[in-house]
Amino acid sequence: MISFLIFIGVFLFMECITWLTHKYVMHGFMWYFHEDHHQPKYEHTFERNDIFFVIFATPSIILFYFGVQGGFNYLFFVACGITLYGVCYFLIHDVLIHQRFKWFKNTKNKYLIGLRKAHKIHHKHLNKEKGECFGMLFVPFKYYKM
Repeated sequence: MISFLIFIGVFLFMECITWLTHKYVMHGFMWYFHEDHHQPKYEHTFERNDIFFVIFATPSIILFYFGVQGGFNYLFFVACGITLYGVCYFLIHDVLIHQRFKWFKNTKNKYLIGLRKAHKIHHKHLNKEKGECFGMLFVPFKYYKM
């Protein structure tokens, strides 16, 4: 039971980490890597912004290694929570919102539509200042009512 709570707790906590990282790192000192993501109609398959997938996967890989070495200890379940969040982030951000893969084009789900609207508001700012809606899974309720 404690392993499941660690897994779910880490998954939920990752939204806080994502918000802080997006606002203060991606829109801060690592803007160079994130900037191309805010440009309309990016022409290449990959963006400099994709380096963040590698950066964010690294702690999970390390935690998996030490979690398995320790006999599937709590580090393994921390890594599982981080990894599930990463999978959800990929499916929501890259597939649903930015349509880098054309899998979920015509959703009628109000929650998913709200996420797309909030992210559109985030991208109306082409520079690193004056951003809003830095989260991924939890966005203000006003975007579900629009």
